[in-house]
Amino acid sequence: MATPITRPPKDPATSLHQRILQEIEQNILSGKWVPGYRIPSENDLAIQYQCSRMTVNKVLTQLARANMVERKRKAGTVVLRSQSRSAVLVIQDIGAEVAALDLPYRYEVLALKKRRSLRTDMKLLDLEKAETILDVQVLHYAGARPFCLESRLINLETVPGAAVENFRDQSPGSWLRSHVPWTSAEHRIRVGLVNPDLTDLLKVPEGTPGLIIERSTWLQGRSVTSVRLLYPGEGHELVARFSPVQTDSSGDGADGVL
Repeated sequence: MATPITRPPKDPATSLHQRILQEIEQNILSGKWVPGYRIPSENDLAIQYQCSRMTVNKVLTQLARANMVERKRKAGTVVLRSQSRSAVLVIQDIGAEVAALDLPYRYEVLALKKRRSLRTDMKLLDLEKAETILDVQVLHYAGARPFCLESRLINLETVPGAAVENFRDQSPGSWLRSHVPWTSAEHRIRVGLVNPDLTDLLKVPEGTPGLIIERSTWLQGRSVTSVRLLYPGEGHELVARFSPVQTDSSGDGADGVL
């Protein structure tokens, strides 16, 4: 029999989608729902929360993207082993990346603006309604050359302390790592051409390829930040070092997740 989900007191500032996500995340992170536990069906959750199946589906899809659960057709949704939720690709500090190249590092804040989120921002931050955000753009240097262009949105409803930061002493990424915990993250990595509007800024010719990393992080179901990192040229690489995972008591190994 499925373990009932305990509801916290309702917070009018928190959407139903976010409450469901927070409760399921908490059940998993606390160990209440152990690896292999079968989560109640979409129908059961929809009845329990008095909402549509579409809302429940969105929550479970987000948890699957964060590698906290696995959705199996006709078999339902189960909690993944903890080893499977360990990301091989860690969140790197750009300053440390430059230092590893034995080059001097500096950064320049190009733009910093507090505003209400637009529809495109809401999609990037996984918001159901417009909220106050911080829009910041930073250019990181390795020596005399631009190394990475950072375009970041910070959800000020989740991270209100960022509203008074000017990021002169710490870059936005470093500040967030030292001030804000996160419970789930998603990376997207692709290669594309540097936008012609950015070639002068990045000091590269038109047609230059670039490595693009898009990352989103959440704290108990609340979006923290969405960032797009553009590394121009062919000189950047991603390196991940990892070891074979431990086997569980049944002798089955857990699959690693990138």
